[in-house]
Amino acid sequence: MRYVRLVAGLLAASLALLAAGCSQSDKPVQLNGAGASFPYPLYTKWLSEYKKVKPHVTIDYQSIGSGGGIKGITERTLDFAGSDAPMTDEQLSRAPGAILHIPTVAGAVAVTYNLPELGATLKLTPEVLAGIFLGEIKKWNDPRLAEANPGLRLPDRDIVVVHRSDGSGTTNIFTDYLSKVSPVWKEKVGKGTSVQWPTGVGAKGNEGVAGQVRQTPYSIGYVELAYAIQNRLPYAELRNAAGRFVAPSLETTTAAMAGAAAQMPADMRVSIVNAPGENAYPIAGFTYLLVYKEQQDQAKGKALAEFLWWAIHEGQKHAPELLYAPLPSNVVQLAEAKIREINHNGKPFIR
Repeated sequence: MRYVRLVAGLLAASLALLAAGCSQSDKPVQLNGAGASFPYPLYTKWLSEYKKVKPHVTIDYQSIGSGGGIKGITERTLDFAGSDAPMTDEQLSRAPGAILHIPTVAGAVAVTYNLPELGATLKLTPEVLAGIFLGEIKKWNDPRLAEANPGLRLPDRDIVVVHRSDGSGTTNIFTDYLSKVSPVWKEKVGKGTSVQWPTGVGAKGNEGVAGQVRQTPYSIGYVELAYAIQNRLPYAELRNAAGRFVAPSLETTTAAMAGAAAQMPADMRVSIVNAPGENAYPIAGFTYLLVYKEQQDQAKGKALAEFLWWAIHEGQKHAPELLYAPLPSNVVQLAEAKIREINHNGKPFIR
């Protein structure tokens, strides 16, 4: 009888320990992120799918622009941030700890427009695109536009330029491109998440720019490709570094990523605009999640590291349906190494 009671007691104790372990691992965790609107359609999908995998982990991501994301992660008001613009050395030096850049996917910045009577796809050369956003090309029927679009009847209307009003990684990609293809743009405006625009009206977020272009006849703007498609807006074919006019797509974004992926730097901060290649779309970029290498909260750090690991593996299958290019295998391997660096008190969450 004593033996039976002893076994029963040991069994009860074991079950109690098991229950405690389960409750500890399933303890609710809330992660708060914000930043780039560029990947927002994909991140929304990811967070919905990840909730099925880890029901006890709630992740919120707000589309506030890369500038807001960088500010939030620097001030530690966010658990993680999204940015299409890699943080500069100066920005990284202002952070209270080491920040890692984890690339998630690559996407294309589409040049979208509202020309109701055009009836065909607009073609733009780098010089013409820079001229429009510099305010030097003011009319849709400008001879330089007509030369790139033989046979099209371009309207005798003023061009309404729409750009971002907030700090934006999409702007960083777009102005990085213009700086590479136009010496005048590089000298007068330059690149950055925020610039002094020579002309145009501002709108907040990719959502705002897409909405403004949709509502304004004879306007032109730049948005992540998914926003153009969601808003049923046309987008231009751009002449790439190889001299071919190409449209933004999953295939042309992957082509742009191919060359850069082979030479990805250790910190993973890289530009892929105006990439070489017959089929490369010229305005494309990686988008990143920014996280602290050393996590202050063990439970949050573990949940964050596990989510990032899921994102660069299982999460990639959701990218193509939303027109983002999945990471090449060599970039995944580099990202894995970075995620393994995330730790709490020197102990990594993923080995």
